[in-house]
Amino acid sequence: MLCGRTVPDPSFLLLAIYTVALLAGTRSVHVSDAEGGSVVVHTAPEKIRTHRGSSVTLPCRYHSDAGSGQQRGIRIKWSKDSESLQSTDVLVALGEVQKVFGEFGGRVQLREDTEGDASLIMRNLTLQDDGRYRCEVTDGLQDAQGIVTLSLEGVVFPYHPRQGQQTLRFADAKAACAGQDATLASYQQLQRAWEQGLHWCTAGWLSDGSVHIPDPSPQHKCGTSEHTGIRNYGYQHKDDQRYDAFCFTSTLKGKVYFLKTLRKLSYGDAVRACERQASSIAKVGQLYAAWRLQRLEQCRPGWLADGSVRYPIVRPRARCGGSEPGVRSFGFPDRRHRLYGVYCFRKRE
Repeated sequence: MLCGRTVPDPSFLLLAIYTVALLAGTRSVHVSDAEGGSVVVHTAPEKIRTHRGSSVTLPCRYHSDAGSGQQRGIRIKWSKDSESLQSTDVLVALGEVQKVFGEFGGRVQLREDTEGDASLIMRNLTLQDDGRYRCEVTDGLQDAQGIVTLSLEGVVFPYHPRQGQQTLRFADAKAACAGQDATLASYQQLQRAWEQGLHWCTAGWLSDGSVHIPDPSPQHKCGTSEHTGIRNYGYQHKDDQRYDAFCFTSTLKGKVYFLKTLRKLSYGDAVRACERQASSIAKVGQLYAAWRLQRLEQCRPGWLADGSVRYPIVRPRARCGGSEPGVRSFGFPDRRHRLYGVYCFRKRE
């Protein structure tokens, strides 16, 4: 008691500060020591949604009442969390000195518009940039951190090679997706895709080494299974077990189109026909991205780079292979003797 008034508990004051920050539309972490020095970090509470190839700013602001950042040498660190609970360094800054790591080189920097601005500018986003980022500010013995989630808009698709279904080890699955202009999907990406209608009756790898099946609706169950939703097979042995892959891709840096020709083509002729148009034969991931994100529709089967034959349908109708939108597959026909059209990809300069 002091002059007949109760002195508030310090922990209550910290809770109040945290609550006010949340109501103001930011996520905050407040760390304080017994001597009164403290660091506060504010980050965005919602996911930041964008697409491959774009630029984005991950917001992070800090306040330190322990003294001037210039005098005390405030350290700012950005890192990216992985699904395996490990982290990858993105950028570390101490004063005017900044160090950028690995694949982020030449693409990221601190914004530093005003004092206390630790926001991260990211340019030319790649598929691998999707995920959770951690902004950590250290001032002397005090530090605080906040989380920003970056979510790329895109499409998830199941994939297996010519060798057949359930033939890919984990490393093979990663390589297979990369070969189709994609990356192994995360569980969050698969969850969004399932909610948007992706239903598949075969188990596939995800980026964290787990295996899942996105079971369809009760009207279209997989075999005799009564389960609907995403069935979890858990973490499998990456070198021994074999499954399909669930791949994720995002906005294209170019255009996929069906090449009009006077006659149908073998696979080799299809590759050369695209090259004569200053294009390349399209990859599976590119066709899926064009279908989902650019609304490409073509009721004519065509060769793709992996030797498969497919076509994209936005408005389903009986003569185009079913009652649901999607990318129809003819499998992997004989490359020399079977004749089809071709889908080409022209890269944007």
